[in-house]
Amino acid sequence: MLGTFGPVRRFAPVLLLIAVVSPACGAGQLPTVEGAGGETAAAVPAAGAAPAAPAGGAAATPVAPAEEATPTTEAPPPPPPPPSARSVTEQAWVPMAVVGDVTLVHPSDRVERVAFHQSNHEGARELTALPTTVMSTVLESRERLSAGQSAADVVVDPESAIRAPVSGRVLRAGSYVLYCKYRDDFVVIEPDGRPGWEVKILHIDGEQVDVGQRVEAGVTQLARRATQLPFESQVDKLRTADPAWPHVHIEVVDPSIPNIPSPGGGGGC
Repeated sequence: MLGTFGPVRRFAPVLLLIAVVSPACGAGQLPTVEGAGGETAAAVPAAGAAPAAPAGGAAATPVAPAEEATPTTEAPPPPPPPPSARSVTEQAWVPMAVVGDVTLVHPSDRVERVAFHQSNHEGARELTALPTTVMSTVLESRERLSAGQSAADVVVDPESAIRAPVSGRVLRAGSYVLYCKYRDDFVVIEPDGRPGWEVKILHIDGEQVDVGQRVEAGVTQLARRATQLPFESQVDKLRTADPAWPHVHIEVVDPSIPNIPSPGGGGGC
């Protein structure tokens, strides 16, 4: 009897192993294996086998790895624009404009702009800009009775001397009240090219010529510098850099044409 049942006792652990494994696999769960000592371990799927589905028969959904959050940083503000460089033309007293037989030269050797506009005098003649005119511009109408280019505002270096824009003889020179508020200096020249006409130069700082004195275009100094007016002029809006430079006002007048002074304008106070 002992010899008969000996083989049966030797195969008993094998039968127990099969009984434990089979129910687990039928449930669709990861099977466990119980060893002879009672310990359990997860069964390893065979090579090439598909992973087991979760309980209930639903297929497992793969989960993408979480993306790392990209830190957000504000873009730095753009750098400030570089300071604009002033546009200046250095010229050797070249011609600026012509009217009839009268040719005007720039009154300074350092000019930023020449802006033509309406004169306050009905007798002011229309000026024609020349190819050598520095930065020629025509300003908007001032609703006066004179022509649209009957005067010129010449923007100049505040440290440059002001010279005669035409050759001729000094008729008048001195000070007057501008717009009934501001002291200003002027020179009036009778041009050689048209006796009887008057070339007026305004907004100069202290005249340096006398009545009856002969002057030569681009040579004779009329004043040490232009006058920096204490208010913004129309031409100042066209400046190429800050601060605005002063300007010299020039016009050629036929005094035989009567002038009707506008209220508060020029020296009619």
